[in-house]
Amino acid sequence: MQYSTILGIESSCDDTAAAVWQNGKILANIGASQEIHAKYGGVVPELASRAHQSHIIPVVHEALSAAGITAGQLDAIAFTQGPGLMGSLLVGIHVAKGMAMALGKPLIGVNHLQAHVSALYIGQPQPPFPLLVLLVSGGHTQLIRAEHHLNTQIAGSTIDDAAGEAFDKAAKLLGLNYPGGPEVDRYARMGNPHRFTFPESRVPGLDMSFSGLKTSLLYFLRRQTAENPEFIAQNLADICASYQHSIVEYLMHKLELAIAAEKPACLGLAGGVSANSLLRTRFAETGAKYGLPVLIPAFEYCTDNAAMIAAAGHYLLESGQKTPLNALPFTRNR
Repeated sequence: MQYSTILGIESSCDDTAAAVWQNGKILANIGASQEIHAKYGGVVPELASRAHQSHIIPVVHEALSAAGITAGQLDAIAFTQGPGLMGSLLVGIHVAKGMAMALGKPLIGVNHLQAHVSALYIGQPQPPFPLLVLLVSGGHTQLIRAEHHLNTQIAGSTIDDAAGEAFDKAAKLLGLNYPGGPEVDRYARMGNPHRFTFPESRVPGLDMSFSGLKTSLLYFLRRQTAENPEFIAQNLADICASYQHSIVEYLMHKLELAIAAEKPACLGLAGGVSANSLLRTRFAETGAKYGLPVLIPAFEYCTDNAAMIAAAGHYLLESGQKTPLNALPFTRNR
């Protein structure tokens, strides 16, 4: 059977989203963010799950309406099974199960990280494989080799913190608004990336580490503000630019090592941090340096969204994979 119309549901963290995939196109991609977390400077799991409960039914209805279809016209229901926050995941999985049972349609659980890779295929011609993907998000940073849409292997991964977490931690130390990554990027565009230097982690091979970078920024700011309490305010753009430059160049260094080791036919950038302006620029430049085509998702498919869940669901269903109704969510990658 050819599955042509798929509803995707995303609720892994603090974004409630639903999207409709039909015949290779995204007809609707609707999301509701949770502003309540801003005053805490990070996601509060209990508040996130409660907000999902309020948002998810209206978001699903809006996605179906925007796509111009009824629930009965769906061929399958795809949902984020993990990794993510348990309470948030449970909201999405129960709605997906309920719809699948009521409609008599297949249910398909999607790995959130696999979905970020699938975002690269939305609205794009099929890439040449093998594809080397740099996945950079708030919770994960990985180098992934994809032999085709579903056959992926992790070539390298962070051994501690993710790059996105490093951005968010910096924003918190600098007193910037949440979410911090976009704020660091915004100020960095106005600063000098070579003004300050932050050390690069010396993890061998394709694995990465960002905990030391965060710590170096913390100690740097402590030293400077002890001498000059106005140091951050006076140098904010340069601090952001220098710190961002350190993260991005470290990622590019590891990407170049992976290109040499994996010999890909194409490069892909995925995950929430793929919206970062410097990372997008440097990634494209690296692809050009090695004569490799580059896939970079549209901004709406960078951060957590349901379009990528629907896209991943399409490829899984096309291969005959379905999820039983007694399936449970998982909080860590597996």
